[in-house]
Amino acid sequence: MTYGSALVILALALSRPTAAPTVFQPATVRLAVLDMGEAGTGVRAPSQLSKALAGAQIGGIRVALTDRDMSRAAARGVGYRGSLNMTLSEARDLGAAVGCDFFVTGDAQTLRRSSSARPVYFESYASVFVASSRTGRLIRWERPAAEAATPGEAERLLLAQLDAAAARLLSAVAEARAREDRERLAPPQQGDAHAPIIDLSAEEPEVAHGNVRPPAPYRRIRPAYTEEAARAEAEATVDASVEIGADGRVTTVEIVRWAGFGLDDSVASAVSRTRFRPAERGGEPVPVRVLLRYNFRRPQKKE
Repeated sequence: MTYGSALVILALALSRPTAAPTVFQPATVRLAVLDMGEAGTGVRAPSQLSKALAGAQIGGIRVALTDRDMSRAAARGVGYRGSLNMTLSEARDLGAAVGCDFFVTGDAQTLRRSSSARPVYFESYASVFVASSRTGRLIRWERPAAEAATPGEAERLLLAQLDAAAARLLSAVAEARAREDRERLAPPQQGDAHAPIIDLSAEEPEVAHGNVRPPAPYRRIRPAYTEEAARAEAEATVDASVEIGADGRVTTVEIVRWAGFGLDDSVASAVSRTRFRPAERGGEPVPVRVLLRYNFRRPQKKE
């Protein structure tokens, strides 16, 4: 190779365009903020949350809010009326109708309060729920509240809390997104082929399960009605899908109708601590799946 040709090769090499540096693009999560009431605090609270969440980024994801008017119309079109006590399928259907990955819903009000211990005052609160459209799970709930001598001041104090609440909700969305991705990519678990679980939770005729005697608890453990639920005066139903082994021990608890306010965790804890007389088929213990339902009502106030 001559000296001249070497210079030509070097010049060609230097003139080649270099690859552009890789720019990381955060994943986009579509988030819908639904109604929390028809007037007053119920209108302004979700607006404040929307401002705090719009365009926010955390954990490699960026929030893209859906159009509020279109989301509201889609939710009403599928019959949603603001329930904070939903089954997984109801939450998935709502999320699919709105066209989002996660949705925020709740209830926000400003109420006049009175007691024997203090003069009349006002309380503003916002019960904020975030659910996944993919799984239908409730991934976080909060209930910030504020009290003041006037309704305007109480609401102002509440709205000031929602920016911090939005940051926590965003963290929950990022964690849920990562968890759902891991679950989606995880290989299916191989169950015990010799002991298939008999599903007694489905609404089927009893004859479909043959001569299966359902399990029965040796001692019923009543889930606690939480302080958070008491403050919210919540009344709700929590359903749990429970797998019980042939030894009568609870192996899996999944909340399939959630209520928030700590009631879901209360149910899961109580069920996990319950020991059952095993289900039987033909006199032999068998593993089963059952649906357990717990109804929570406000305790009666003592006179």
